[in-house]
Amino acid sequence: MANYLLNQSQQDYYNGDNFGGYQFTSLNDIINQFMIIYVGEDKIIPKARRVDVAFHAQRAMQELSFDTFKSCKSQEITVPPSLQMTLPQDYVNYQKISWVDSAGIKHLLYPTSKTSNPTNPFQNSDGGFNIVTLADLTHNSDSIILDKQYDNILVGMVVKGVGIPNNTRVKSISTSNSITTITLTTEVVTPALGPITDATITFEPVGGELISEPDFQISQYNASYVAGESYITFYDGSQIDIAAIGVEIGMLISSEDFLEGTTVVNIDNNVVYVSNVAESSSGSYDKSIVFTSTNSESDTWSNYKSNTPSENNNNDYDSDDDIYDLNIGQRYGLDPQHAQVNGSFYIDCNAGKIHFSSNISGKTVVLDYLSDGLGTDEEMKVHKFAEEAMYKWITHAVLSSKANTPEYVVTRFKKERFAAIRTAKLRLSNIKLEEITQILRGKSKQIKH
Repeated sequence: MANYLLNQSQQDYYNGDNFGGYQFTSLNDIINQFMIIYVGEDKIIPKARRVDVAFHAQRAMQELSFDTFKSCKSQEITVPPSLQMTLPQDYVNYQKISWVDSAGIKHLLYPTSKTSNPTNPFQNSDGGFNIVTLADLTHNSDSIILDKQYDNILVGMVVKGVGIPNNTRVKSISTSNSITTITLTTEVVTPALGPITDATITFEPVGGELISEPDFQISQYNASYVAGESYITFYDGSQIDIAAIGVEIGMLISSEDFLEGTTVVNIDNNVVYVSNVAESSSGSYDKSIVFTSTNSESDTWSNYKSNTPSENNNNDYDSDDDIYDLNIGQRYGLDPQHAQVNGSFYIDCNAGKIHFSSNISGKTVVLDYLSDGLGTDEEMKVHKFAEEAMYKWITHAVLSSKANTPEYVVTRFKKERFAAIRTAKLRLSNIKLEEITQILRGKSKQIKH
């Protein structure tokens, strides 16, 4: 009796949802078939562990996904006012990024190499990277009053200055009437017993990192929390809507009773859930919590996204509109890479986001990208055109990693792997004679350089 590869009826196929799946073989089937056909007595690989074969199969899947397999992955979004798009979870590299018009036609966006989104550390007026303030000190007091409001001082920072003992840190922060008051972990020991005004005090982060420039900072009073719990409740006679006053998920929390680096993970009306538990309890709504936004953006990115590209601002830059009526002798020296009206983008690898020029705001953008093929079980499949390339890759990888394998055997399968990959690329290139013929019908047209 014949053993058919098709294991379902045509009726079941058309009633299902795995359309076109016959052209693929799962990675698990490739591993199983490799262990049966290539490994064993009197075979090219006498002995191999399945875990080793699975490792080399996944590596082959990754490498062939980059430049051999066809990538069918894409994502469509509407560009928000922030002009940013988060990279997909399984993103490795992009193939092309386009915006889509009302007819559904893609217009290619081009990368720009003339800008970026660098880190934006805090700098004081002297160009240094620490916070220098003036403060009023009182002998044997753990509280110092600064000369104005400072939004970038956080709990845990190292405090240095006259009368400040070594290894003193910021214990808590409060702001009232645009004046910041700092509570220290140790008491001030001034040379004179009386108060000292306008003393120079320096704040530095722990560990030598630079201070991030925050967007803004909010001090909220009437906080209560319990030791061992990871939430804070705010109440001043009625519930306080924390989100309404500007507190957002991801903000950094500065409080003496929470570990450094504690952030907001969720907000439910007057309750804020945080990433760490409280180390001690507060009284009945008598504590102050400082929320700091650390999502600062660089001046470079801020200027780029606020600028109107020249192709959309003819009055200021005397550039062409879609009629191109200024092309007579006035486009000499134009850089061709910028001679397009579609818009531009660049990828911030550290933040994992794509940044677009301002003329893309509100448009539908499609990202066609490459993955390594190992994101989910559904993705771990190989086109049958490249199945032989997978076997040759695994064979060469297993043999080359074994001790005492003759070099001529390794070299032989290295050549066979190369030939199989080349054949797979040709097959997957999907070249059709009729399509090439149609393209070549325009070969007599002049191409202007």
